[in-house]
Amino acid sequence: MSNGSSTEKIIQLLEGQLAIANQQNQDLSKQIESLTRQVQNLTKLLYGSKTEKSKYNAPDGQGSLFEDDPSFNDSEHTEVQSQQTISYTVVRKTQRKKRNDLLREDIETEVIHYYPESTTCACCSHQMKKISGTVVREEAVFIPATMKKVQHVEHAYECTHCKRDVSKPAQIIRGKAPQPSIQRSIAGPSVLAKVIYDKFIQYLPLYRQVKEWERHGLMTNDKNLSNWVISVADKWLSPIYERMKDLLKCKNVLHVDETYAQIIHRSDGKSGQKNAYNWVCRTLPIQGPVMVLFQSSLSRSREVLKSFIRGYKGTIICDGYSAYGNLEGITFANCWAHVRRYWLKADSKNGRLGVEYCDKLYWLERKFKHLPPGKRRKMRRRYSKPIVEEFLQWVEQSPFYGKSALATAAEYTLNRGEGLKAFLNDGRIEIDNNPAENAIRPNVIGRRNWLFSVSEAGAQANAICLSLAETAKIHRVDFYAYLKKLLTELPNLNFRHRPEILDDYLPWSKNILLSCGKQN
Repeated sequence: MSNGSSTEKIIQLLEGQLAIANQQNQDLSKQIESLTRQVQNLTKLLYGSKTEKSKYNAPDGQGSLFEDDPSFNDSEHTEVQSQQTISYTVVRKTQRKKRNDLLREDIETEVIHYYPESTTCACCSHQMKKISGTVVREEAVFIPATMKKVQHVEHAYECTHCKRDVSKPAQIIRGKAPQPSIQRSIAGPSVLAKVIYDKFIQYLPLYRQVKEWERHGLMTNDKNLSNWVISVADKWLSPIYERMKDLLKCKNVLHVDETYAQIIHRSDGKSGQKNAYNWVCRTLPIQGPVMVLFQSSLSRSREVLKSFIRGYKGTIICDGYSAYGNLEGITFANCWAHVRRYWLKADSKNGRLGVEYCDKLYWLERKFKHLPPGKRRKMRRRYSKPIVEEFLQWVEQSPFYGKSALATAAEYTLNRGEGLKAFLNDGRIEIDNNPAENAIRPNVIGRRNWLFSVSEAGAQANAICLSLAETAKIHRVDFYAYLKKLLTELPNLNFRHRPEILDDYLPWSKNILLSCGKQN
């Protein structure tokens, strides 16, 4: 009897161990499946196509979506555009192609002529007559930059006649040199403009600029260059930046995004290896001149955002980061591009179905792109709203559980349902936050080159310079010429007492567009 009881206990023990082993196998299988999907996603990111463009084609019947709306039955080209296209086609057929399309038309041209050593006919000894001249080749010639020293000399004059009369004060007048960008510094406006231009347009870090400056005859170091950038950003560029910030807060809709950065010497005591952040705000073209503003910060907290946009009331288009929310007077519109990316990562039948819902919305957005805000809102509520509601209902009713990519995509979508509907109620709101992501891309490219900022002052100077650089790009302003003009003229203007002067130096002002605007 005891043997039977012992055998039963052993069997129960083995069965328990088997159940535990089976459960462990199931857990490991799920983990393997999850890790396999992660490897597939990472492999796709590393070696696959980087574009998010869809090959989505409208399903059967989709072409009749706008049949009852005559505004969508016409071609998107206007009559003027069509005439231009026809004219261009004719020109291409009749005109000869230029010999070299790589050089702009305003480039100075030097012509070198080659004549025969003798123009006497070898047969009859008579003088020959010129019959043609043929351009056999064109080549670009580079003239390296040169450095020169400019001495500013103030000359003083006195009246010798009054000097003889001891009862009169001496009459002396002196020529007044313009104020420099930096007091007691060898760096003039052209040098300072070049340093900033190379860093924020060419993405050339300061330590790599040193050798180039030495080659031109200016013996300096990266610490000097850094101090120059911080000084002019604080004194002369920050007033333009602050004026742009005031104007930005008057807008009703903004794009906002953030990306990490690195600051070595931090005031919060944290290690320089900890992430700092750059925030970016971008306005919409429909609200006037577009501007891009960066803000450097030590954290990614909501308090930073509140400080950056203090006093702003309106709508912010953003991603799903938790700091975007619960701010008084601000409505948040979430980004459909982020939603689509989550469903794209869930590489499965349901994942592709989620992507297809997003693609339908984007297909409609391309049709609505050129409509005024009022008409775009009307068409969105008529055609986009049913797709959004069907998509959210499908996600809510689908059994996506656990830690799979599908479950993550579903959770992300449902948690931001209200924000994803915001674009349906305002024709000015874009369907995604791509404009902000595009605006922050130069910061990311630059970060790969200059790697970090030594101080918080340097990080904020970077943010100011990037703001002016990206805004100038949008308005087709030559950033080097713009900087040179600012650093030459602002030190000699009393804009502290007359801030309205700064309006003439904003990147989109008539003054700047005429003097620094690009012609091509």
